[in-house]
Amino acid sequence: MFMHKRLLMAALGLAGMSGAALAEDIPQLGRVATPEEMSSWDIDVSPDGTGLPLGSGTPKQGAAVYAAQCESCHGVKGVGGPTIRLAGGLGTIVGSANVRPIKTIGSYWPYATSVFAYIRRSMPFYDSKSLSNDELYAVTAYLLQINGLIGDNDVMNAQTLSKVQMPNRDGFFRWKPGD
Repeated sequence: MFMHKRLLMAALGLAGMSGAALAEDIPQLGRVATPEEMSSWDIDVSPDGTGLPLGSGTPKQGAAVYAAQCESCHGVKGVGGPTIRLAGGLGTIVGSANVRPIKTIGSYWPYATSVFAYIRRSMPFYDSKSLSNDELYAVTAYLLQINGLIGDNDVMNAQTLSKVQMPNRDGFFRWKPGD
């Protein structure tokens, strides 16, 4: 029994020493983010347009941005690429039970500001947050135009984007915690 206690004490001593040695070898990774770094991610946009930045763009300008930054993944005019479809599908969300819903910007999204906000923080996939505000408004305008939601010459900016009436805006309900 005495031998077991000695072995236990030796093992505990080694464990304590190795724990202290390990603590010294733990790399000190990371640092506290600066206010400027945190503000670069403070990019929320509300359905009413609160949070939209300065800038503007037209569908024609957006077509060039789309061709350079989006088309390889989403296809010509938002259809036929290897990733999700962005155009078409109007009337398939709330339609016949025999029609498979096609969730696109024009058929599914409830707010144009949500389209802008998603592109702003997530696209292009390989270089998110790389588009300028003018490029963001332009590509959003292009996507809205190819879905038949705005005209060819409409300008999207902080004042006009929230006024776009999306076809499925009433297809969602507001949820509050506790409901």
